[in-house]
Amino acid sequence: MQLLYTILTMLLVVSGTRITAQFIPLPLPLLQILIGALLAIPVLGLHVRLEPELFLLLFIPPLLFVDGWRMPKGQFRQLRTPILLLAFALVFFTILGAGHFIHWLLPQVPLAACFALAAVLSPTDAVAVSAITHGRLPSTLNNLLQGEALMNDASGLVAFKFAVAATLTGVFSITDAGVQFVLVAFGGLAVGVALSYLLGRLRAWMIARGWEDPAPHVLLLLLLPFAAYVAAEHLGLSGILSAVAAGMMQSRLDLLPRQTSTRLLNRSVWTLLEFTFNGLIFLLLGLQLPDILDAALGMHEAPWLFALEALGMVVAIYAILMLLRFVWVYGYWRVSGAVRRLRGEPTRFAGQSRIALSAVLTLGGVRGAVTLAGVMSLPLLLNSGQAFPQRDLLILLAAGVILLSLLVASVALPRILPRLPQDNAALRERELNRHRAVILESAIRYLESEDERAANAEGAISSAEVKARLMSEYRDLLERARDGEESREQQREVDRLEYRLRLQALRTQRLELYRMRKDNELDDDMLTEILRDLDIAEARLHNS
Repeated sequence: MQLLYTILTMLLVVSGTRITAQFIPLPLPLLQILIGALLAIPVLGLHVRLEPELFLLLFIPPLLFVDGWRMPKGQFRQLRTPILLLAFALVFFTILGAGHFIHWLLPQVPLAACFALAAVLSPTDAVAVSAITHGRLPSTLNNLLQGEALMNDASGLVAFKFAVAATLTGVFSITDAGVQFVLVAFGGLAVGVALSYLLGRLRAWMIARGWEDPAPHVLLLLLLPFAAYVAAEHLGLSGILSAVAAGMMQSRLDLLPRQTSTRLLNRSVWTLLEFTFNGLIFLLLGLQLPDILDAALGMHEAPWLFALEALGMVVAIYAILMLLRFVWVYGYWRVSGAVRRLRGEPTRFAGQSRIALSAVLTLGGVRGAVTLAGVMSLPLLLNSGQAFPQRDLLILLAAGVILLSLLVASVALPRILPRLPQDNAALRERELNRHRAVILESAIRYLESEDERAANAEGAISSAEVKARLMSEYRDLLERARDGEESREQQREVDRLEYRLRLQALRTQRLELYRMRKDNELDDDMLTEILRDLDIAEARLHNS
C-alpha cells in the first residue's frame, strides 16, 4: 500500500506543479526538482529509491518514442548533417576534452572513470529546453536540438558503458569499441524499424477485418517503445536508438486509412503520458538530491568545506562542457557557411549572428533525466572487488551539472531569444491555406464527378440539393481557407446522404494530402496540422 500511496502522491504533485508554475516565475523542470527535494526532507519523508535500470526502461523509451514520432521527418533530413555532428561527433569531442579535464581536477580518479562521467554528461534534454523557452525557440533551432537529443542519448550512454567496462577491467581497445559502437547503433535502429513495421502490418491486417476499435490499436502503440527497447537490449544493441527508430517509423504508419478515431485517441493518450512522465522524471531527480548529498558529504569531517569544493568542481565541469560545445557549434557554422558559399548555395540562417546562434545552441544543451539515470547505474565494485573509485562524488558532480545547466539556461535563454528572428507566422499561415486549398479542390472535383443513382425523383432532388450545398460550403472554405459551421439538421434521408458524401469528401482530401506528402509538396508539420483538422471534422461528423 505504501508504494501505491507514493505513486498517487507523486502524480498529484506533478499535476500541482503544472498549476503552481502559472504563479511562480520558474521553469517547470526546476520547480519540480525543487518540490521533489522538499518532499524528500525527513519532516515530509517521501522517499523513492531509484533503480537505474527500471528507470531507463519505464521512462526513457516512451519519451524518446513520442519525440521520434513527432519529429518532423522533412526537417530531420534537411538538418541531418548538423544533427549527426552534434549527436555523435560532438559527443566524442566532449568525452575526450571533458574527460581529460575531469581527470586533471580529480587525479585520484582513473582516466576511464573520468571518461565515463564525461560520457554520461554528454546527452542533452530537449524537453527541458522546451519547458524553459515556452515554444519561443525558432522552429529550425528547436528541431535541431530535438534531433540531437534523440540521437545523443544513445551515443552518450553507449560510450558510457564502454568507459565503465574499461574502468572495471582496466582494458580498452579503441578499434574494438568503434566497431562495436557501429554495430550497437545500427543494430538498434534496425530492430526499432523492424518492430514498428511489423506492428503496422498487424494493424493493417486488423483493420482489413473490420477490427477498427481504437483501444487495442492504441494499447499496441503504447507497448511498442518498451518492446523495441527490451528486444534491442536483449540482443546487446542500443535500446534507446531502437525506441527512437520505432517512433520515427510509426509516424509514417500512422497514416493508415480508416484510423481517424485511433489517431485522435493516440494523440490524447501520448500527450497525457508525456506530461506525466516528464514531470515524474524531474520530481524523481529532486527526490534523489538529499540521498546524493548525504552519500557524498557524509564521509567527510568538514562537509561544508567539501561541499564548496564540489560546487567549484561542478561549475568548472559545466564551464568546460559549455566551452567545448560552443567551440564545436561555432566552428560548424563557420565551416558550413564557407562550404555553402563555395557551392553557390544560400547560407543557412543568413543574416543572423553566428555568435547568438551558437550561444542558443550551447545553452540549449541542458542535461536531464538520461544523465541522472546513467550515472546512478555506476557499479559499486570493480572486478577486483575494490570499491568503484569516487562513485558518490561522481554522482554528486553529475547531479550538480544537471541543476546548474537548468538554472543557467532558464536565466540566459529568455534574454538571448529576442535577438533571434522569430518564425514568420504569416508566411506559415499562407502556406497552410495554400495546402488546404489544394485538398478542398480535390473534394470539390469529387462532388462534381459524383453521379448519385437515386431510386426516385425525390431522391434525385435530394441528392442534387445535398451536393449543391456541400459544394457551396467547400467553395466558401476554398475562398476563405478556414473552417465553416455545420449545416442545419435535415430530414433523415437527406442526413444519411449528406453523411456519406461528407465522409467520402473528407477521405478524398486525406488521400490527396497523403499524395502531396509522398511527392514532398508539404512538410510533416503542415501535414500533421491539416490531418488533425480533417480527423476532427470526421470525428464531429460521426458524432453528429
